[in-house]
Amino acid sequence: MDQSILFLFVAPVLFLASACSAQKPGTDRPPAVAGLFYPASRGELDRMLTDLFSRALPSRVNGDVVAIIVPHAGYVYSGEVAASGYNTIDRTKRFENIFIIGPSHTVGFEGASVYTAGNFITPLGTVEVNRELGEELIRTCRAFSNRTDAHASEHSVEVQVPFLQHILPGHFRIVPIVVGANSPETCRTIAGALRPYLNGRNLFVISSDFSHYPAYDDAVRVDRSTAEAIETNSPDSLIATMERNAGAGIPNLATSLCGWSAVLTLLYMTAGGTSHRFTRVQYKNSGDSPAGERDRVVGYNAIAVSAGQEKNAESGFSLSGAEKDTLLAIARRTVDEFVLHGTVPDIDPRTLTAPLRTPCGAFVTLNEHGALRGCIGRFDAAEPLYSVVQSMAVAAASQDYRFTPVLPSEVTSIRIEISVLTPMRRIRSIDEFHLGTQGIYMKKGARSGTFLPQVAQETRWTKDEFLGHCAQDKAGIGWDGWKDADLYVYEAFVFGEPEG
Repeated sequence: MDQSILFLFVAPVLFLASACSAQKPGTDRPPAVAGLFYPASRGELDRMLTDLFSRALPSRVNGDVVAIIVPHAGYVYSGEVAASGYNTIDRTKRFENIFIIGPSHTVGFEGASVYTAGNFITPLGTVEVNRELGEELIRTCRAFSNRTDAHASEHSVEVQVPFLQHILPGHFRIVPIVVGANSPETCRTIAGALRPYLNGRNLFVISSDFSHYPAYDDAVRVDRSTAEAIETNSPDSLIATMERNAGAGIPNLATSLCGWSAVLTLLYMTAGGTSHRFTRVQYKNSGDSPAGERDRVVGYNAIAVSAGQEKNAESGFSLSGAEKDTLLAIARRTVDEFVLHGTVPDIDPRTLTAPLRTPCGAFVTLNEHGALRGCIGRFDAAEPLYSVVQSMAVAAASQDYRFTPVLPSEVTSIRIEISVLTPMRRIRSIDEFHLGTQGIYMKKGARSGTFLPQVAQETRWTKDEFLGHCAQDKAGIGWDGWKDADLYVYEAFVFGEPEG
């Protein structure tokens, strides 16, 4: 990352609470910002939370929500957006742990501090901290510490606790983590320690506001591009977008994402898999609040991360991990036998599950030492999926006009990736296109072209760049040709052989 612009990623110090000091080990953490960011009395806080949830959006997220990204500003500014994010959580679920991860606004340090001195207190009562788990993180990962000064005056974790107390019945335990990282590598290390806990039994609450201090319209544009980068589930895409925003000369922009270290940590936990889905829930900024001004605003996004068996909500089609492994085995055996012997193996469909016999479009991509070696696919769903994968494996190895056919000496160095496509859907506005989770197909006259969803992660393009390159490079209709072309979106279940 360009260190010259790194300071633009770090959240500015918003306040210093002079009444609080670092707690001694064995003491509960009292509220530091009650009466500042949210009401200090139990009754008033209850009434405010009830009002916020009455105005929040109902959940439209499919799947099991394992993480949410929610804002941490004063409730009068960001509370409704936060409540919409919390509405995506299954309120009947008993989570083993709720990890609350926020950035450090008041203490500079490199790493992450997990609070293990005691429990958390808010006007709504005391919430248990899983101190044993926190101490285990400190013992096993060099990036973690238990410095309490990082928590003493910090609001990013504290403001999330009353939302959880309001919506979750009964007892729950939290793991409060303040991240002071100034480098992506530290975030990667933190993510490695936390990744085993990212499952259906735990919940991750990532605390972050978005742009700080641009004018209203600039904030809307910056916050949209940052959210789109997060949706690609690519840490590199988020870093590149923040760098691009920082270098764009936007007046008064202090940061694109004040909790970038917490969000980047989440992306390092989820990146590389195919089962996590990012869904934007709601966006507003402080200029939308009666208490805010529009010439200098802070942006707020709520984003939900769901997991589970990959299933397309519209078609109902799904693939299990075992079925993906079977398709990869078919593609591998086909490439090997075709390249080495010029034959195609027989497959007995009676040994395959129903999804593998379902007509579906698919692309097969061959990579060699990290570089593209061939990619061919088919959109139509006229043949069973296993048959399409086998045909496209042969085509990718021998018929991609951009490359010479794969040689026998290359077989062992080829890595195979498969993209199983859902049916295409016509869209009328690019607002219906979700960069990173959907592919685009455009048609204008006799010309057409497509980009698979993962192209966004590989290139780190913005939505406009994605569409422009597809129109110019794939469809041959010019950079702006997509604007009057017929546009279709589709999703892809993307999976591949492991690296190495």
